[in-house]
Amino acid sequence: MASCVLVIAGPTASGKSSLALAVAERFGGVVINADAMQVYRNVEVLTAQPGAAARARVPHRLYGTIAPGEACSAGRWREMALDEIGAALAGGKLPVVVGGTGLYLKALMEGLAPIPEVPDEVRASARELHARLGGEAFHRELVHLDPEAAARLDPGDSQRLIRAWEVLRATGRSLSSWHGADGAGPPPGLAFKTVMFDPPRQALYAASDARFERMIADGAVEEAKALVARGLDPELPVMKVLGVRELLGFIHGAISIDEAISRAKQATRNYAKRQLTWFRRQMGADEVIYAQYSESFNETIFSFIMSLSLTTER
Repeated sequence: MASCVLVIAGPTASGKSSLALAVAERFGGVVINADAMQVYRNVEVLTAQPGAAARARVPHRLYGTIAPGEACSAGRWREMALDEIGAALAGGKLPVVVGGTGLYLKALMEGLAPIPEVPDEVRASARELHARLGGEAFHRELVHLDPEAAARLDPGDSQRLIRAWEVLRATGRSLSSWHGADGAGPPPGLAFKTVMFDPPRQALYAASDARFERMIADGAVEEAKALVARGLDPELPVMKVLGVRELLGFIHGAISIDEAISRAKQATRNYAKRQLTWFRRQMGADEVIYAQYSESFNETIFSFIMSLSLTTER
């Protein structure tokens, strides 16, 4: 009989982390991060990582695990997540995987296709083209070549744009088709049960705006300044954290702090919209919450989780 792994998914600022904390506390679980940016250290505020109080209540794993000067891939995260799931189960704990990075969750539950290695000359050509065209024009070119990948990528996300381009040029197949190909398959012995947040868009936007205001109050600008002081490569994933680019504009004197905050809020809302679209199309959840998180949902979700024990064992 398979061991149950609970997955809590949804867009940013929907309340996933709060529900994961409540579930883990109620069922003796371990919260395992599935957010591509929360894996990095030194951006705890900017990525809204759980604070000390939450971590004191239940174990939290894969938060702030990767150094900001490194890049974490879906494959690398999947290996770490499976290790943490195995450790939780071995200790008699319920693994509660929570995050909004759809590719990571898909990789965990379905496996990853083995994309062939991209030659160095193709990588260099893709970077050169991006540098020459700029993000907006490069994104428009990608729309013609891989419209599915381009639709889910922001013109400012240079790393993923370049990745989609280079894979297509090197393999003759779009990154989307590789992600849809047969890969390693689901991990044996695990039964994934999913809860997904799908709140009204305006409520989600209001929550994301309010959260960014709290981030500013909690030291987001200071965190961004610390990243600048490290002299990190601007193409590293950590430099793509929501709000970093906008706050850097303020730090370098190009825009006011009010303008930086306004632009960061807009970027976050745009990202939340893309997440909602992805989850609605790609994730068939066992339970959907059509609202922002509220403690009033807890008993309903607890009842759902208790029903899982009828068919799975931990």
